Amino acid sequence: MAEIKESSFVDYVVNVRRVTKVTKGGKRFSFSAMVVTGDQQGNIGIAQGKSREVSMAIEKATNKARKSMIQVALRGTTIPYKVLGRHGASSVLLCSASHGTGLIAGGAVRSVMEALGIKDVLAKSLGSANRCNVVKATLNALAQLRSAVHIAKLRGKTVNEVIGRQNVNAE
Repeated sequence: MAEIKESSFVDYVVNVRRVTKVTKGGKRFSFSAMVVTGDQQGNIGIAQGKSREVSMAIEKATNKARKSMIQVALRGTTIPYKVLGRHGASSVLLCSASHGTGLIAGGAVRSVMEALGIKDVLAKSLGSANRCNVVKATLNALAQLRSAVHIAKLRGKTVNEVIGRQNVNAE
């Protein structure tokens, strides 16, 4: 993978939770933050950070997300085909869309798609609406995507044979 510049990342804070631990001396607050990081070129990472302060939790999550990025197969400004991702009780259905359709997706899924650089997609979140699980289900769906070149290599064929096109120059 090519070297990515630090300034080219886009970060979205998906969720911030306050956790209270009750002790003999009183209540102790801490925070957990979920962050989605992407370079808008097909690379994306998600992570959760925990700290006693919100800003530190977000910073930890951002650093973790940048270290654990994956590359997603895209087709222009959309995804190659329809895919369903699951995590916990959440399911996310992603459908490819024609150019100009726009990003039709809910909050958690939308932040993942914007960080990834996808501009045309239809998405539907099914089941639980827990933002952390919806983001993980979206990442699960995106991880299932394969490019035509990758599928052709797995099958030992050319890309034209895989997508079913006849060779125009064969006549």
